[in-house]
Amino acid sequence: MSPSSEAGSLPADSHVHSEWSWDALAGSMEETCARAVEIGLPSLAFTEHADFAAWVLREGDEIPDGWQHLLDGRVLTPPELDLDGYQECLRRCRDRFPELRILSGVELSEPHRHDRRAGELLVSGEFDRVLASVHSLPTESGGVDTSALYRDRPAAAVVRGYLAEALLMIERFDDFEILAHIDYPVRYWPADAEPYDPTAFEDDYRVVLRALAGAGKALEINTRVPLHPLVVRWWRQEGGQAITFASDAHDPVSLAHGFSEAREMAEAYGFRSGKHPADLWRRR
Repeated sequence: MSPSSEAGSLPADSHVHSEWSWDALAGSMEETCARAVEIGLPSLAFTEHADFAAWVLREGDEIPDGWQHLLDGRVLTPPELDLDGYQECLRRCRDRFPELRILSGVELSEPHRHDRRAGELLVSGEFDRVLASVHSLPTESGGVDTSALYRDRPAAAVVRGYLAEALLMIERFDDFEILAHIDYPVRYWPADAEPYDPTAFEDDYRVVLRALAGAGKALEINTRVPLHPLVVRWWRQEGGQAITFASDAHDPVSLAHGFSEAREMAEAYGFRSGKHPADLWRRR
C-alpha cells in the first residue's frame, strides 16, 4: 500500500506558490516546506506563476500595496519569474528537508496566447510539474481578470466565457501536464446572483473535460474553493484518467487545505494513488 492511500494520510500538494510567485506576498518556500513536514505531507510542487500578459484594472479594482510597483496607470504588468533565484531556493530546501519530496513546477497563465514565451521558459527550466491555467479573459481594452468581469456581465456569461477560454487553451497549447482550477470563476461568484449550480454549466464543463481527457492531461482538484463532486464525476465519465490535488497556497498556512475531504471524494470516484507519493492519482 502506498503512503498516500493509508487511512488519514495526505496526498501530495501539486500546486503551491512561494515568494517566487509575484502575487504571493506572504509566501515562503522554506516555511512552506517546514509546514509540510509538520502536517505529514509527503510531497509538494512549487508551481510558481508565469504570467505573460498585462492586466487592465477597472474602476473600483483594489490591489494590495505590495503590487503597486507593478502598475502603470491602470495596467498591471506581472514580473518575469526569477528562474535562477527560484532554482537556488529549491536546492536549499531539498538539502534542508531531505525527508520531503519537493518538485519543481510552473503555472503558465494563458500559454496559448503567449506560446513563444511559454515555450522559451519551459526550455530554460527543468520543471517536474507544468500547470496551464486561465486567469484573465480578453476584452476590447485588454486582458481583464475574471473576478472583475462580474461587474458588467451576467454571472453565467462569465463562467461560460472562462470555460470557453480553457477549451481554447487545451486545443491550442499542448506543453502542459495539468489543467489548474477549472472552476476559477466560482471563487468570485457574486453574492447577489442566484446560487452557483454546476449543473447549469454541465455541457460547458463536459466539453472542456472531454478535450482534456483526449489530450491525455490531468485534472486538478483545487481546494481554494472546493471543486464540486459533480465535476469529478463528469471527468471520469468523459474519460479522464488522472487527477492531482492542489491547495493553490500562497502562504504556508494554506498548504494542503481541505485535502482530507478532497482525497475522499477522489477515492469515491475511483481514483487511487500511485506507487510514490508524488505520482498522479489514476483511475482504477
